[in-house]
Amino acid sequence: MRVLKLKEVLHRTSLGRTSLYMLIKNASFPKPIPLGLRAVGWLESEVETWIQSKIAIRDQSIN
Repeated sequence: MRVLKLKEVLHRTSLGRTSLYMLIKNASFPKPIPLGLRAVGWLESEVETWIQSKIAIRDQSIN
């Protein structure tokens, strides 16, 4: 199990910081895990699942 920091999550999802936190607020993206006083991270598996769900939605709309 790997924990991704914000910079890596933004890179993998191609989202901006504001968009990412808006999706989290709307429960449309996995919540971060507190790592310290001012640090958070996301489980790599949850981020990958979110990306795969977006691909599945895209593929359903094509058919």
